[in-house]
Amino acid sequence: MGRAELPERKMSTQDPSDLWSRSDGDAELLQDLGWYHGNLTRHAAEALLLSNGRDGSYLLRDSNEQTGLYSLSVRAKDSVKHFHVEYTGYSFKFGFNEYSSLKDFVKHFANQPLIGSETGTLIVLKHPYPRQVEEPSIYESVRVHTAMQTGRTENDLVPTAPSLGTKEGYLTKQGGLVKTWKTRWFTLHRNELKYFKDQMSPEPIRILDLTECSAVQFDYSQERVNCFCLVFPFRTFYLCAKTGVEADEWIKILRWKLSQIRKQLNRGEGTIRSQSFIFK
Repeated sequence: MGRAELPERKMSTQDPSDLWSRSDGDAELLQDLGWYHGNLTRHAAEALLLSNGRDGSYLLRDSNEQTGLYSLSVRAKDSVKHFHVEYTGYSFKFGFNEYSSLKDFVKHFANQPLIGSETGTLIVLKHPYPRQVEEPSIYESVRVHTAMQTGRTENDLVPTAPSLGTKEGYLTKQGGLVKTWKTRWFTLHRNELKYFKDQMSPEPIRILDLTECSAVQFDYSQERVNCFCLVFPFRTFYLCAKTGVEADEWIKILRWKLSQIRKQLNRGEGTIRSQSFIFK
């Protein structure tokens, strides 16, 4: 675990949640911090940040090691780094800085600090990962439900951490220059919509960044059914599904993605101010 060298001090035996409210007249509690995840495990934090976060996403959780010690889990590209946040008995230490209250600690993170790990990785802390994440409201009715006689029991069920808001499948896409229609394999993961020549192709033909997409809507201008379009500044992409239900599912989940992106942007404009770093 990456951590800055901290002087050894005796740890407090007080309730860790109460410690964060220690400030002059400040009644803020740790549970009110939207990116504090309580007793979330290291493994679960890594799964969340890798599946749904992005470079610079971070969250705060209880350390698995001892009371009064917390872990800041940060995504750095395709890995997650963990750093200690320590309560010393009278203040909180993170790296080389000390904070006397939760308010001061949060204010520091609002300025998008730069953090360096022992391995040399430099990370700008940009995106606090929320404790509560909305899920797209897309459900289907049950038509077939039966159990296969495999001999497995409940002990064979191993839980995994799936990504929120992912989808994949074949869609027919209209070409950009030559207006022909070709079937491509599409995958939706985080804020990226990729399409491949087919399901077995290792590399995508193109990656669409949904943060640049302004709208997703049904389209009736084409001589095809079950079509919808994605509007980008540089081009409008026309896609068709096999059925109206499938087209509706794609539209719902893509619109949900866009709504989450707008929420993140609105939160960022309201609470985060960029910090300049001067390197000499």
